[in-house]
Amino acid sequence: MIIYPAIDLYEGKVVRLRRGDYEEMTVYDDDPVSVALGFKAAGATAVHIIDLEGARDGKPVNFELIKAIAESSGLDIQVGGGIRTADMIEKCLDIGVRRVILGTAAVATPEFLSEMVQRFGDTIAVSVDIKDGFVAIKGWTELSDKEAIGFFETVGQTGVKTLICTDISKDGLLEGSNIELYSMLRGKLSMALIASGGITSLVEISALATLGLDGAIVGKALYTGNIELSAAIESAKK
Repeated sequence: MIIYPAIDLYEGKVVRLRRGDYEEMTVYDDDPVSVALGFKAAGATAVHIIDLEGARDGKPVNFELIKAIAESSGLDIQVGGGIRTADMIEKCLDIGVRRVILGTAAVATPEFLSEMVQRFGDTIAVSVDIKDGFVAIKGWTELSDKEAIGFFETVGQTGVKTLICTDISKDGLLEGSNIELYSMLRGKLSMALIASGGITSLVEISALATLGLDGAIVGKALYTGNIELSAAIESAKK
């Protein structure tokens, strides 16, 4: 299982939200490139980057910063946040991004998702962010009318190879992740599955790895010191 340390970008800084609430934002660093290099030094091979302004407003804002991280770190980058056109997907791939995450665009226009999967293959991932059983969109600021379980099946039919699932109710609280949800999804889905939201301990990372998940995104727990990245990587390997 791959550990993806998370870098959430807002106004050029590394931040974390609490349950996706932009009013409950903590700034952890004003140099995202340095943070990415620190992750690499700790043994990371990949990083998960979200442009929070882009996710909320529908158009990437921190593209140049993401480019700088890609060029300086050499990490496998998966990036999301306001990516809703083929041109922007191409721009991301051209700067060395390994995987582009579609969220709102996948929910609002399934035909666009299918077209992008046909065009770009396994470089496309879908983020399914769950709140009260429904899929959240636009940087988690709105709930769609899509029930999460049904939407998983819809995504699977498009040929998407990688699914990122976040339980918003757990995100940023340091109270643990929804192991039961990921266990259920692993039993239902054949695509690669990456867990996100509330991962707080090495025990959880080991449990997710045991379930057969392909990746785990770790955010706030790294910044608060609850988890050491090098230890998380080792736990994921066992």
